[in-house]
Amino acid sequence: MSKNIFTELSEAMANAAEQAGKSTVLVDARRRIPASGIVIAKDLILTADHVVERDEDIKILLGDGTETTARVAGRDSGTDLAVLKLASASAIPAEIAKTPARVGQFALAIGRPSKNGIVSSFGIINAVGGPVRTGRGGMLEKYIKSDIVSYPGFSGGPLINGEGQVYGINTSGFRSGGAITIPAEVAWKIAETLAKHGKIKRGYLGIRSQTVNIPADSKHQLSREQETGLLIVGLEAESPAGKGGIIVGDILVGVAGQPIEHHDELFSRLGGDVVGKSTPMDVLRGGMLQVVNVVVGER
Repeated sequence: MSKNIFTELSEAMANAAEQAGKSTVLVDARRRIPASGIVIAKDLILTADHVVERDEDIKILLGDGTETTARVAGRDSGTDLAVLKLASASAIPAEIAKTPARVGQFALAIGRPSKNGIVSSFGIINAVGGPVRTGRGGMLEKYIKSDIVSYPGFSGGPLINGEGQVYGINTSGFRSGGAITIPAEVAWKIAETLAKHGKIKRGYLGIRSQTVNIPADSKHQLSREQETGLLIVGLEAESPAGKGGIIVGDILVGVAGQPIEHHDELFSRLGGDVVGKSTPMDVLRGGMLQVVNVVVGER
């Protein structure tokens, strides 16, 4: 007799959990219950920053039962991500989902909060959004929300699909309350920077601004469709923007060739490689488009 759909789904989910569990580790780096982590390279673990309370002698339990230690290779409270470097052992890297998460899909959250093995929680993805400020001085380009119950110790573990492939990393470390998932395409990019440089650079212009509509007679100055920009209403003393030639009354409409329509876009554009570099910025001044070069400061 053929298996029914419920049995097939149950077995598929169990197989997916088992597969993802090979790359889900226990991270013991705080006084309370241990948390979880995801293997992103043979010697690197990605976890949630808020569960790491010490930088050295972090205890790790791999999926095959091997116990080892790790140290912090890089961390960023703004995105609540930390990368740990294993002292020894060769871990099995997780497989990233080939297609991004979609609203309405089934998903599993996996954790390894104890030596007893993995723990899982089943649910549905109910939102994919972004960008969003984290409330910890950072910005997430994208996030995933689900109705999955996040049990103690789940932070740092993966959200997976029915093949055991990773949609992203789960965390309950933001002020919004409840757990969210940082998509793999975002988290892995941040992890690469943390492993290489130890931190995430965030830019600083030293401006006060407000969103305004671009005057109709100025829109033809832009080579793109854009409705709003940021009106500069104040400059801090010795600010990078002021030193670069931006003045009160300018409307900032672009950074490095990318349109800026609201504050969150500016916040996002000022991260990473532009920090410390002379960066072209498009401003409308007296209705005319001008380009000023600003050396972006580090916040």
